[in-house]
Amino acid sequence: MTTFLIRRAVTAVMLMLGVVLVTFLVFYVVPGIGGRSTDQLAAQFASRDPSPEQLALIEHRLGLDQPLYVQFWDYLRALVAGEDLPPGSGAAHCSAPCLGYSWRLHESVLALILDRLPVTVSIAVGAAVLWLVLGVASGALAAVARGGFADRAIRVAALLGVCMPVVFIGPLARAKLTWLFPSVTYYSFLHNPFVWADHLALPWVTLAMGYFALYTRLTRSGMIEALSGQFIRTAHAKGLSRRRVVWQALRTTLPTVATVFAMDLGLLLGGAVLAEKIYGLHGIGDLAQNGVDGQDLPVVLGVTLFSGVFIVVANFAVDAAYAVLDPRVRLD
Repeated sequence: MTTFLIRRAVTAVMLMLGVVLVTFLVFYVVPGIGGRSTDQLAAQFASRDPSPEQLALIEHRLGLDQPLYVQFWDYLRALVAGEDLPPGSGAAHCSAPCLGYSWRLHESVLALILDRLPVTVSIAVGAAVLWLVLGVASGALAAVARGGFADRAIRVAALLGVCMPVVFIGPLARAKLTWLFPSVTYYSFLHNPFVWADHLALPWVTLAMGYFALYTRLTRSGMIEALSGQFIRTAHAKGLSRRRVVWQALRTTLPTVATVFAMDLGLLLGGAVLAEKIYGLHGIGDLAQNGVDGQDLPVVLGVTLFSGVFIVVANFAVDAAYAVLDPRVRLD
C-alpha cells in the first residue's frame, strides 16, 4: 500500500504543478496576448498622469519587468520558502506558503483567503450534509417503494432539481422564501451554532437542490440493483427482517455514494462561489470577483490555485481511503 500511496502522492504533486503553470499562464500571458501592456497595468496603481520613471518603479515593485520564466520561478519559490517583498509594498516578508501579495489591498493573498474561508466552508459543508442526508434517504425510500406513488414523486422532484441550476434556484429562493429565512448573513459557528445554521439555511437549500437530485437517483439505482442481487435473495431465504435486508442493500450502495461525495466536495467551491454572489456573502468567491474587477492578478491567481489544490487533495484522499478499504485497488 505504501508504494501505491507514494505513486498517488507524486501524481498529486505533478497535478498541483500543472495547476500552478496553467493558472500562471492564463493570468499573466493571456492579457499580454490581448494587447494589455505592463505599462497599462502599472498605470492603475499610479497617479493620474504618471511619469515613465513612476511606471518603471511600479513595474519593478510588482515584478512585471522580469521575464515570464523568472516571474514563474519566483512564484514557485515563494510557495515553498516565502519571499522578501520590495520596498513600498506595505510589508517586508511574505511567509511560506506565499500565494502572492495583493497589489491593491496590500496584504498577503493567503491571509485574505483564510479570512474569507470560514464563509465558503460554512456554505459548502452545510449544503453537503443537507444533500447527502436527504438524497440518500429519498433514494432509499424510492428504491423500496419502486413503482409506487412515493417513487414517482421522488423521481419527479429529482428531475426538477437536475433541471434547475443554482443561478436559477438562488434568485427564486431569495424572492419567495425570505419569509421563512429572513436573515442571510454569516455568523460564526463557534459563537452560536443555531444562529449560524439559521442564517445560512437558504444558501444551503439553494446549493443542495441539484446535488440532492443526483444523490437521490444514484442511491435509488444502486439500491434497486442491490435488492435484486443474489445475497439479498439469500437473506430473504434465511428469514431476515425486511428492515435488515434494506439496510444491507443500502450498505452495498454507500461506497459508491461516498466516492462521488468525496469528489463533489472538491468541486463544491465553485457552487459556493455562486451562492455567495447571489446572497451577498463575503467569502472566497467575493474575494475572487473583487480581484478580477480590480485587475489584482495575485489575488485571482491565489484563489484559483487554492481551489485547484483543494480538488487535488480531495481526490488523493479518496484514493488513500480506497487503498485502505479495498486491497484490490493497490494493485492498479
